[in-house]
Amino acid sequence: MTFRIMNPSFVAKHTVLFIVMLILPIIVGQMFGNAWVRTLDFALLYIMLALGLNIVVGFAGLLDLGFVAFYAVGAYTYALLSSPHFGLHLPFYITIPLGAVFAALFGLMLGTPVLKLKGDYLAIVTLGFGEIIRIFMNNLNAPVNITNGPQGITGIDPITFGGFSLGTPIKLFGQSFPKMYAYYYLFLFLVIGVIIMGFRLQYSRIGRAWVAMREDDIAAAAMGINVRNMKLLAFALGALSGGIAGGLFSALQGFVSPESFGLMESIMILAMVVLGGMGNIWGVILGAVVLTFLPELLREVSDPVQQMIFGKTLLEKDNLRMLLLGLTLVAMMLLRPSGMLPSRRRKAEFHNVSQGASS
Repeated sequence: MTFRIMNPSFVAKHTVLFIVMLILPIIVGQMFGNAWVRTLDFALLYIMLALGLNIVVGFAGLLDLGFVAFYAVGAYTYALLSSPHFGLHLPFYITIPLGAVFAALFGLMLGTPVLKLKGDYLAIVTLGFGEIIRIFMNNLNAPVNITNGPQGITGIDPITFGGFSLGTPIKLFGQSFPKMYAYYYLFLFLVIGVIIMGFRLQYSRIGRAWVAMREDDIAAAAMGINVRNMKLLAFALGALSGGIAGGLFSALQGFVSPESFGLMESIMILAMVVLGGMGNIWGVILGAVVLTFLPELLREVSDPVQQMIFGKTLLEKDNLRMLLLGLTLVAMMLLRPSGMLPSRRRKAEFHNVSQGASS
């Protein structure tokens, strides 16, 4: 990894990528409108979530269907501490780290009782954990109103640096840019940090221990790896990333409610990891981008295509969007079961399986 970073071509390629990412929202906003810049913001949030889940699923091999619970913990921590709900308006550099720490603690809380579970049993328990958190958020409004129940929390403070608020439009070069531009650059900075952390973990002793545990935890334990601590660390670090994304989501939206953290969110985040390529950081990023933009593209083209083919709209665009998205996922899993950008190990595993089946 150190050699690659010192390689001039590696530096040049990623410098160009960084410059493109800096000017991307301006280009997208000018060509397609500010709504697509907002979609870029959510793509960065989903990248952060997918990279967090990739630690649990891709590196450590622990199937987690309740990852959205950590997203919710981070979001509600920021909302409760930075809104009129409790009369607290703490700065973001306190609330977002607190949300990340609370999410990590919830990750340990989930990881401790499921240490000996695998496969379907682990998936069912984590799914139940995610639903329990959502139900708690939905019902903690009596007898003491903590989360405001299904009404959610409104009036959440935007992120503020000194006297500059990201919730107000930016005036630059005689033009006014909405808040989603400022949030884009903040999210981009944090996503780069999460990517660097992911690569450092992947090539560290901890990352190699996770891979050994994923392949065979009994053999890993026999080789001296503390499987219990490695599993807990994976849950905690994955949840940490989810908690940060949740706090940023609250600040961007200015509103949170339990409906934002349903089972479908967990499934979509898991689909980003699997579709992109489990265990491969760049693949997970690609999966998050595709599954963020693809539903919005399908929403835009569904009505015009139906009008062109049938002369009328047969299916509502939201229903057709999910139908086409599901068909796309099924086709991808049939054609590229290892993902769009699979890790070398996973690609080799699928290649060996297909060779064995053909012979």
